[in-house]
Amino acid sequence: MISGLVKLFLCQAIGELISNFLIPFIPGPVIGLVLLLALLVAMQRVPADIELVGSGLLQHLGLLFIPASVGVILYLPVLKANLWAVAATLVASVLATIAVSGGLLKLLAKEDGHA
Repeated sequence: MISGLVKLFLCQAIGELISNFLIPFIPGPVIGLVLLLALLVAMQRVPADIELVGSGLLQHLGLLFIPASVGVILYLPVLKANLWAVAATLVASVLATIAVSGGLLKLLAKEDGHA
């Protein structure tokens, strides 16, 4: 399990270095995830140690939402004051996500010959 965690942290650390020195507009963890994906694709399998750590993290994913919930409660008066702007932004972002995902799926389905 420790070796899997070390591999995940190593990918994130390399991503942070790349973000700080080469591509500052992309967050380090995102670059680290892309590096991890490239590593897994190159290996053509998910090693058991990474799978063990990943499944453990996924089982406790709800704990990661606690800081966000605390932030919402802490800034509740600000959110209430800007309710319409927050609601409009949420609706617009959901619609944009659906549109981009649908367009990408359509494009990829055409390339694959399923459309």
